[in-house]
Amino acid sequence: MSTTAPTGATADSAVELQIGGMTCASCAMRIEKKLNKLDGVAATVNYATEKAKVTVPAGYDPGLLVAEVEKTGYTAVLPAPKKTKNDAAQGEDADDADPELRSLRTRLIVSIILSVPVIAMAMIPALQFTYWQWASLALAAPVIVWGAFPFHKAAWANLKHGTATMDTLISIGTTAAFLWSLYALFFGTAGIPGMTHPFELTLAPSDGAGNIYLEVAAGVTMFILLGRYFEKRSKRQAGAALRALLEMGAKDVAVLRDGVETKIPIDDLQVGDEFVVRPGEKIATDGVVVSGTSAVDASMLTGESVPVEVGEGDPVTGATVNAGGRLVIRATRVGSDTQLAQMAKLVEDAQTGKAEVQRLADRISGVFVPIAILIAVVAFGAWWGAGFPISAAFTAAVAVLVIACPCALGLATPTALLVGTGRGAQMGILIKGPEVLESTRKVDTVVLDKTGTVTTGKMTLVDVITEPGVNRDELLRLAGALEDASEHPIAQAIAKGATQETGILPSVEGFTNLEGKGVQGVVDGRALVVGRDSLLAEWSLHLSGEVALAKAKAESEGKTVVAVGWDGAARGILIVADTVKPTSKEAIAQLKALGLTPVLLTGDNEAVARQIAAEVGIDQVIAEVMPKDKVTVVTGLQDGGKVVAMVGDGVNDAPALAQADLGLAMGTGTDVAIEASDITLVRGDLRSAADAIRLSRKTLGTIKTNLFWAFAYNTAAIPIAALGLLNPMLAGAAMALSSVFVVGNSLRLRGFKSIAR
Repeated sequence: MSTTAPTGATADSAVELQIGGMTCASCAMRIEKKLNKLDGVAATVNYATEKAKVTVPAGYDPGLLVAEVEKTGYTAVLPAPKKTKNDAAQGEDADDADPELRSLRTRLIVSIILSVPVIAMAMIPALQFTYWQWASLALAAPVIVWGAFPFHKAAWANLKHGTATMDTLISIGTTAAFLWSLYALFFGTAGIPGMTHPFELTLAPSDGAGNIYLEVAAGVTMFILLGRYFEKRSKRQAGAALRALLEMGAKDVAVLRDGVETKIPIDDLQVGDEFVVRPGEKIATDGVVVSGTSAVDASMLTGESVPVEVGEGDPVTGATVNAGGRLVIRATRVGSDTQLAQMAKLVEDAQTGKAEVQRLADRISGVFVPIAILIAVVAFGAWWGAGFPISAAFTAAVAVLVIACPCALGLATPTALLVGTGRGAQMGILIKGPEVLESTRKVDTVVLDKTGTVTTGKMTLVDVITEPGVNRDELLRLAGALEDASEHPIAQAIAKGATQETGILPSVEGFTNLEGKGVQGVVDGRALVVGRDSLLAEWSLHLSGEVALAKAKAESEGKTVVAVGWDGAARGILIVADTVKPTSKEAIAQLKALGLTPVLLTGDNEAVARQIAAEVGIDQVIAEVMPKDKVTVVTGLQDGGKVVAMVGDGVNDAPALAQADLGLAMGTGTDVAIEASDITLVRGDLRSAADAIRLSRKTLGTIKTNLFWAFAYNTAAIPIAALGLLNPMLAGAAMALSSVFVVGNSLRLRGFKSIAR
């Protein structure tokens, strides 16, 4: 959701900036530090969403914030004016709308095509034909200059501000390797026809004039571009939940003007306007029913499966569906004031308020990069000071930068992430990005939405209780036939259950829908009444004491009860409820085995919640929670020191999913819940939540192992390079070996299996 750019800030007003040019978490920290130095400004910069949320004093010009960010070497823009829903519906394709992602993809593809033959020729002596070194130059030059341009640009920006990141090391290393290769080719002996890089295990100091490092420079560029591309793709989804929320609402509305219906765009609707909603249509905005009665299906908004009966004077919420009769509604809130818009704002706030993604590689590089550069400078000075030729000193310095350049590091995260997420997709688990994995390691509490997560989220016929002497199948067959003529969700649940148990249902004559009460008609010659017990009472039909007690007990458990009568007597009741998924109990046991404390969160009453919790093995229950308060519950647990995972499926779960340290959405739920989450469970099976956490932890462990060995390789090889003992071919082989190790270690994730079921 976008907001109109403010022309002047008011007291305690919030300004949102879209930040461009950040390449790591340290960039976000630098921008945040700069903004917070301004008088009266409090800023939070989120690297994952590429946004800055800034609180400014009265009269503050937001343009000053943009200027301050630009001084730091990055770009910033105020939000664009809000698009209408129709505009949003016709928006650009997600990938095509991001020119930065498009450019990165182009650089990656071109770099792969050009780099692979360069690496192959350098690593396999048999491929080194007479002028192979010049062919390598022709192929590698575009990769090092054009492909690595984003790294060079970022390194220059960092240099101007006296800082260094991984971009700095990549840029210096690839540039130094390229420049020395040019020297060796044009002024040394590397350019002579028939020159080869023999594979030798012996190490000896040399002047380096016969050595080229083109494969190293091109390979590093290619691998780092690969990692950046997949990272950028995962971050591109940050605003998708908000777009999905806006898409949920109605696009047009039938407004009553002087008693005549007129179709107008939803954006033209005003508070006080009366509009018509027919059966099956979405309610355009929040309002109050002026006339008509119906059942309103709010499941897409709340996740709750039981439709709500509404009549004159009852409030209704925009984006819910009219499942019954014709309604005339007076609008009470429109635009950004509606409940749907407020939920969109909650999702936006929760996403922006997340802690910055602090990449492990960037944390280490904060120390590693300047040390590597310092060692290269010291090596150059030591060799030159010892009386060796300047070419030998430069060789040692370049060797340090080349071996320090993180080739394996470029593969460490993307390969593990690709294999891990690929295996997850095969199992119905979609992990959105590397930042998700950090959360799974620390999670100790998992909050479970009840409806659609622990339960099926669909109304089902669960019991039939008859009066003495009444045949159960006959009661079910007759009532099911009458309910089959109704479109009400509860009626359809009864009809479906009756069909499954008794077969084909008889036809109905004289069907009448008594709005808000029930239905009546003639089935097999019997005058049948099905609905509330008050409807039966109008016909002087009363349940016996025993059946009335069963009805009261079922209703106290949150179930819906429908009474049935014919031929002057009440014949029994049908009980409809949302049932627990068959796999939920096993899933809870698996979550507990992972050291997690499950918490059931629901808007249902305490008794219903306790019963469901006891059935699946959950000890802690938080019941009677309004949809808008779910974020508060998650925040409260976090404030109490808990690291919270949230599992849900409704739109009302989306803000809580975004606020939680780890959000898991059931794939059977709404698009908004899925977009706001970190992990999507495609099958809607709660056992997938345990598998997702296990897989995420395993993938994170693999990434950390990869990073450790990548840095360990660099750390061990730097002293060898500084001493001038680094044979270029051996260095290339060692770098390839470290990359092979990283890839092989990542491929082990393909063997990940779900817990035996």
